[in-house]
Amino acid sequence: MSQDDNNMEEYPTEIHDYLTAFEKSLGSVDEMLKTMMSVSRSELLQKLDPLEQAKLDLVLVYTLNSMFWVYLATQGINPKEHPVKQELERIRTYMNKVKEIADKKKASKLDKGAASRFVKNALWEPNAENEHTSKTAKGKKRQ
Repeated sequence: MSQDDNNMEEYPTEIHDYLTAFEKSLGSVDEMLKTMMSVSRSELLQKLDPLEQAKLDLVLVYTLNSMFWVYLATQGINPKEHPVKQELERIRTYMNKVKEIADKKKASKLDKGAASRFVKNALWEPNAENEHTSKTAKGKKRQ
């Protein structure tokens, strides 16, 4: 009997796919953490603008709190009743604020001069010739 066969007997087979996916996800998190830890924080922050620095800090804090959430769940503690829930909500609020700032930064700026020229040229302005024909047309309609 192999090692995997022994492990299969310890938990229901219905959750095998979930546990496999969870193990794969943990491996991905481990690789990302190793990548993040290989570069010093100050070195990383020097390469980023302030908005990107804020995004990085928020992602790191959110990840740490999410991992703590999972840890609490594995210990049989309901994380929904723990202060970590309020902390995650607070972080999400700041993430939304940073997203709004980034969206405003990406939004196109209005060139007032170009807009006024566009509107002025798009509107019909009667000239002397058109004015004369429109007056005679009005006069004929009234008769």
